[in-house]
Amino acid sequence: MPAPGARRPSRPGAWARLRRNALATFGLGLLVTIALLALAAPILPIADPDVTAVAQRLLPPFSDGAILGTDQLGRDLLSRLLWGTRVSLAVGVIATLVATIVGSLIGLVAGYYGKLVDNVLMRGIDMLMAFPYLLLALAIVAALGPGLLNAMFAISLVNIPFFARAVRGATVGLVSREYVDAARLCGFSDLRIIAAELFPNVLPVIVITMSTTLGWMILETAGLSFLGLGAQPPQADLGSMLGDGRKLIINAPHVATLPGLVILFLVIGTNLLGDGLRDVLDPRLKSGAMTRPVAATAAAGTQERGGGQGTPVPPPLLSVRDLQTHFTVGHEVYRAVNGVSFDVQAGEAVGIVGESGSGKSVTAMSILGLVPTPPGKIVGGEILFQGTDLVGLPLRELQNIRGGKIAYIFQDPLTTLNPLFTVGVQVAETIQRHQGIGRAAAMARTLELFESVQIPDAKDRMGAYPHQLSGGQRQRVGIAMALANEPDLIIADEPTTALDVTTQAEVLRLLDTLRREKGAALIFITHDFGVVSELCDRVLVMYAGRIVESGPVAQVFAEPAHPYARRLLDCVPILGQPERSIDAIPGLPPAVNDLPPGCAFAPRCDQVAPPCREGNIELRDLGAGHAARCLFPGQAAS
Repeated sequence: MPAPGARRPSRPGAWARLRRNALATFGLGLLVTIALLALAAPILPIADPDVTAVAQRLLPPFSDGAILGTDQLGRDLLSRLLWGTRVSLAVGVIATLVATIVGSLIGLVAGYYGKLVDNVLMRGIDMLMAFPYLLLALAIVAALGPGLLNAMFAISLVNIPFFARAVRGATVGLVSREYVDAARLCGFSDLRIIAAELFPNVLPVIVITMSTTLGWMILETAGLSFLGLGAQPPQADLGSMLGDGRKLIINAPHVATLPGLVILFLVIGTNLLGDGLRDVLDPRLKSGAMTRPVAATAAAGTQERGGGQGTPVPPPLLSVRDLQTHFTVGHEVYRAVNGVSFDVQAGEAVGIVGESGSGKSVTAMSILGLVPTPPGKIVGGEILFQGTDLVGLPLRELQNIRGGKIAYIFQDPLTTLNPLFTVGVQVAETIQRHQGIGRAAAMARTLELFESVQIPDAKDRMGAYPHQLSGGQRQRVGIAMALANEPDLIIADEPTTALDVTTQAEVLRLLDTLRREKGAALIFITHDFGVVSELCDRVLVMYAGRIVESGPVAQVFAEPAHPYARRLLDCVPILGQPERSIDAIPGLPPAVNDLPPGCAFAPRCDQVAPPCREGNIELRDLGAGHAARCLFPGQAAS
């Protein structure tokens, strides 16, 4: 349980996210308005929709006693529109629910059991889909006889395949997941697995299909009534009203136009709301905004320039100054990167270490504007690369730098490589994009790169898809892609985390060798101090979005000044010292939306003193390029 008085993270609810989508909100408002008017028809002071008055036939809109005019039998059009909308909505909603329940059940069962069950059920669905669905609906109504109930049955039946196929496709993609296997190993029944494990995960697909199908249901019902196979006189629905007014389109266009407009508004409303619900139910968009991530991280209009140390000589290849990258989720602001400054010289290897959530990856992704917006945004600072500020740089210019002058090696290449293209084509595409050479030359250069990163049978592997390669081979492809355009800076974001120890050593050795041969600078993000000691010249230790210690690797490892860096080093086992105690750091890192005053590490520090919990603690220069954000660097507090 959370401690008393502790703040809970405030994530925006579904309604808050939907409200931020203007089109979806408009669609919802349109639907609600029409539905409320239709539901209120029995209590509104309007005429009986079935009472005829031939003497008052075809009155134009805004006539006395008939605000929307009358039809060819003198019936009040406003009354018939409200009652007709009520009928059309009821038929559309009921038909949608029937098709949803039956189709989703078929899809879940077929996708879960597969084999014979899947073949039998889906072949039956294929038989239904072999006929044009509207013609099939007409045939069903013709066989059963005209009537609203029969029309509703026909519309439900012909729409079942859409739900069945959509849900079956989603279920097939989930049924082989590890959590489903774990449920089977726990002895759960098939019904429980389908209901508790699969159904919640395919529910977004069901809801989205429902929202988009409802408009079609209303249109199809109106179509059948328009042909005289749905609602029968004197009952009104939108389709029958449209059918009655089609002969009067010249003399009294309002008789057909008004029900046509209501159908149009209903369909527009359901489609706009369906798009909004799709975004609300998309877990990737539950970040507090209804906009999908854009191509570059948003930056605040006014940047805080300068600050920190003066420009060194020679000028650094990369200079990050007071970088602040925040995530806004609901009403909470998460300060993932909170005033980070560092330099990277040409040819230098800089390691960034820290626990998960310390801000390492967000710092690296901010350099190339890869932090997703929303919810991320660079709210302050500057990132100078070869004298050019990358913060707020036009997208076209930033894209020329990405993969060209600055390359990024991601942690899991299986998720970053496109599964639909061979790895050779993907690397060649990068070369063509930045060097402007032909396909043949790019493929030849790709082969050279594959051989340089020691991919066995490089020529054959160029035609392989990402899933056909091992983890180490995929990572080598990622390194080859990073080196393809001879970048000046390589950012490697934990590129060996998912690899075994042997492959990890090979990849690190390869990366270091190629970096030195090409003369490129390297930013290496990792949890492993051993990797930093072998690969890097300097190390930055990050905690709670800030650098708490920086300096040459040998000096920081020999004399760590910040208690956090010392505790991290204490957690590293040393070969030949089995008796050495390895103690975990107590507690957890603080939430970056609720940082404590003073030193963020104070609640976990074994040398904390009262001054550590007060004010802002600056990064102190300890000489020889060594700095620490600590009041008592390298010593116990008194």
